[in-house]
Formats: sequence, C-alpha cells, structure tokens
Amino acid sequence: METTRKTAKLIRQRIEEMPFGEPFTPTVLLACGTRTSVDQNLSRLVKAGVIERVTRGVFVRPEISRFVGRVMPEPLKVAETVAKATGAVVQVHGAEAARRLELTTQVPTQPVFVTSGPSKRVRVGEMEIRLQHVCQRKLALAGRPAGLALSAIWYLGKAEVTPALIEKIRRKLGANEFEVLKSATPSMPAWMSDAIFRNERTAFHA
Repeated sequence: METTRKTAKLIRQRIEEMPFGEPFTPTVLLACGTRTSVDQNLSRLVKAGVIERVTRGVFVRPEISRFVGRVMPEPLKVAETVAKATGAVVQVHGAEAARRLELTTQVPTQPVFVTSGPSKRVRVGEMEIRLQHVCQRKLALAGRPAGLALSAIWYLGKAEVTPALIEKIRRKLGANEFEVLKSATPSMPAWMSDAIFRNERTAFHA
C-alpha cells in the first residue's frame, strides 16, 4: 500500500512539473513505477480533471485561456509526442512548409506530418492528424528552418524548383541556415542539389 501511495505521489509531482499545454506519453513516467501503475494513476488524474487525454496514449495538463477556455496542444506537438514514443522523427509536411516559407498561398485543409515511423491517423477532438511515413533522407535537418525548406523542396518537385525559387528560400533562411541546407546535398537527388548549386553559381556571378 505504501508503495502504491509513493508511486501516485511521484507521478503527481512529475506531472505538476510539466508545462501546461505540453503533451506527454506514459513512457516519460516509467521511472516512477510500473507501466500498469502509471496507466492506473493517469486514469485517476484524468477523472480528477488534473490532466486530459488528448488522444490514445497522449495526455496533457490543460492550458486554460480566459478567452476560449481549454486550449488543445498544437498538432505538431501532438505528432512529435506520438512519434517520440517509438523513437521516430517528425517533420512538417511539404505543403505546410511551402506555405510557411511563402512559396505557395495554398493552405492545407488537414494537419499532415511526415515521419520515419509508421503511417497513422490520430484523432484529437474533432480534428484528425495524419502521420505519413517517408524515407529517412526526406527527414534530414528535421526540426530546424533548413529542414522546413528541404521538406518544401521535396513537395514542390523538380518542375517547380528553379534557381529563382531556391534564391527565395535562401533569402528566407538567411546565410547560416542556407549553409545548413547545402550540407544535406549529398543525400539529395541530383535535380535538387543541382538547383541549389545553380543558385550558388548565379549568386557568385551576380
């Protein structure tokens, strides 16, 4: 009984140290007790309103806004949390990456992310988040601006990736981050690395 109470106290303390609105999975609490005891305590804390179940296997200390009430975590944070549980990498889908870099005005209708893990659909309230498996080289530089650019280039494809578009990306990224993008050229297909180096030659002769 004492062990059970101690486990419950440890789990509660760990959760109270977590930032509001930051999703987590039971695996981050396994140092506090067995998987069964962690799951049981999470269920109790959900019933008590201390945490919320975002989707299966993902929880959060709900962030409360005085304007809109409970605020659900951003789709990217949920996707990263789901992926991290299996050691997978996640990156913004190329369509959204292209929009963020102002390479297109199209707005994706559904949150989609590319991942090194298995493809899956995650239901969060009324919203569905899609995780789409892609090969590892499409995820190079994930989590940084150069990775966003790489994702956008893969999505736009050979026909649209001109030196002019690469120049626009270079201006958006800045010199240092563009150098990071260039560092990934060994893992790029020829058409992609050619477009980047054609831009370099143009900039050099300008």
